[in-house]
Amino acid sequence: MGDGAVLVARAVCKSYASPAGDLDVLKQVSLAVDAGEFVSIVGESGSGKSTLLQILGALDQADGGEVCLQKQAFEGLSDEARATIRNWHIGFVYQEHHLIPELTALENVALPLLIRGVSQGEAQARAWDVLHRLHMEHRAEHVPSRLSGGESQRVAVARALVGKPSLLLADEPTGNLDEHSAQVVFSALQSLAKEEGAAVVMVTHSQHLAQQGDRILRLQHGCLLQA
Repeated sequence: MGDGAVLVARAVCKSYASPAGDLDVLKQVSLAVDAGEFVSIVGESGSGKSTLLQILGALDQADGGEVCLQKQAFEGLSDEARATIRNWHIGFVYQEHHLIPELTALENVALPLLIRGVSQGEAQARAWDVLHRLHMEHRAEHVPSRLSGGESQRVAVARALVGKPSLLLADEPTGNLDEHSAQVVFSALQSLAKEEGAAVVMVTHSQHLAQQGDRILRLQHGCLLQA
């Protein structure tokens, strides 16, 4: 599994207690993703796709195995260290856009940079640039309630990528959109992530979108298989 990969997961295991005994959600899952590579993961509902993304994103911890981002292992890190990795190196896009309703699109996108300590002027300039590249600059001063679902998701993509993360994790990023809006959002996410050289792992139910990535993997019975 490529030592030069941005993201490497080796033999990741995760189980949860249930009335019937331990439920093995992930069984020896291994994955490597290079810079600029777009990997789609498909699978039935409840197959563990979101759990895997949470582990890859340092939001949850595996029971066994290891995850490394740019050769930094997550295991054994403090909560603070894991939060730093998330803030500086990982972008997240979810099915719900989770924009702050009181902030404009520009302010929502700039927010991760402000949290890092970037000056307001620089943060807004970088946010404007990403919105422009996603063809959303004309909506920069609009609050989320004045945006369509597809526009809100493009703003969420901009927010995830404004900090130039090495890894982008997308969990059903177009799940709430009609087919046209879904394609627009997906294409924007894919092109900007490629431009930035981010490694991308996307979970989706859409076979059509999954096929547009570089690789499709299927999570089935806790195992990650070539689709």
